[in-house]
Amino acid sequence: MRKPSEITVDRGLLLYLLNLAEPHGFMSDVKFQQLMFLSELQMFGKGFKGLHYEFMRFAYGAFSKEVDNDLLFLRKKERLENFSLSDQAQQVVELIDQAVKESEVNEQIMEILQEVVATYGPQDNGQVMESVEAIEISSTDELEQKIAIRDISFHTIMLVPSRIEVTGTFTVSSAELARLNKGLGA
Repeated sequence: MRKPSEITVDRGLLLYLLNLAEPHGFMSDVKFQQLMFLSELQMFGKGFKGLHYEFMRFAYGAFSKEVDNDLLFLRKKERLENFSLSDQAQQVVELIDQAVKESEVNEQIMEILQEVVATYGPQDNGQVMESVEAIEISSTDELEQKIAIRDISFHTIMLVPSRIEVTGTFTVSSAELARLNKGLGA
């Protein structure tokens, strides 16, 4: 279960990813969920935790109910219109930019987000889904045995951040956290 501070960071990074992806054009729920999954997976692969979403195998790849709920929250708070950021959401992006400058780990996490969007943002839904489904992951109890996501049963939880050990986490000060919450409408 995500802590309130983690939810705030997740929502801030979610808006930041959408801001990065905007120049690539059309965004859909499917593509966005895959970008979030790929971002989180890449972070864990490099020993970082920026996002705190659990993902399960769904008919079109990776899906997180928490991502879906955060999108709904941000739309209700008028930070998003579909997948386009409002002026208020731009303030959150600026706050995340400031937090990135204050920590080397935050910078590395941001680089991962930028790489994922640069690689997969220009692709259509089908291409992104194929990329995700080709990824091989292992279970926590059998690390040496890997299975492609496309071969995992539907509704199986694939990514549980609370169980993954990392060397660095995206951090913000308590003052920045308060400003982020205000910017998010929380």
